[in-house]
Amino acid sequence: MNSALQRARAGMKSAGTDPAQASEPSATEQRAWLDRYTAAFVSADVEAIKALLTEDVLMEMPPMVNWFTGRDGYGQFMRWVYGVGGTDWPTRPVAANGQPGFAAYRRDGDGYALHTLQVLTVTADGVSRNSVFQDPVVFASFGLPGRLDGAGEPV
Repeated sequence: MNSALQRARAGMKSAGTDPAQASEPSATEQRAWLDRYTAAFVSADVEAIKALLTEDVLMEMPPMVNWFTGRDGYGQFMRWVYGVGGTDWPTRPVAANGQPGFAAYRRDGDGYALHTLQVLTVTADGVSRNSVFQDPVVFASFGLPGRLDGAGEPV
C-alpha cells in the first residue's frame, strides 16, 4: 500500500503537480461549482454546462450501462435530454457522501415528477464526474418529495 502511494506521489511530481497541493476544493468552492452547474442545467444551457466540466468528465447512470465521457459526449447527451424532456427542470439541492448534488424534477402534467438525483464530483478544474440515479429507493433515502406542483412546491 505504501509503495503504491509513493509511486503515485512520484508520478504527480514528474507530471509537474505538487502532491501536497492536490486537494479537493473547499465546501464553499464545491457549492459555488454546484450553483453554477445547477443554474446552467435549469436554463438548459448546454454550452454553459460544458464550460463547467473538466476535459475528461464522466457521466454515469448506475445501474444502467450508459455513460458518457468528455465535454462533447456529455454535451451531446444533454442536448438529447432537453430535446426529449423539455427545458423545464426545477431542482432541489442535496449532498451525498460529502459531495454536492441536486434532485431534478421533470414536467409531468400540471406539475413535476422526480426524475433524477445527480451527485457531482468537483475538482479545482470543474465537474469531473456526474453520477445520475433514477432509482426510487435512492430517492426515498434522501427524503425527496416525489412530486412538485406547478409552482415547484412539494405536493
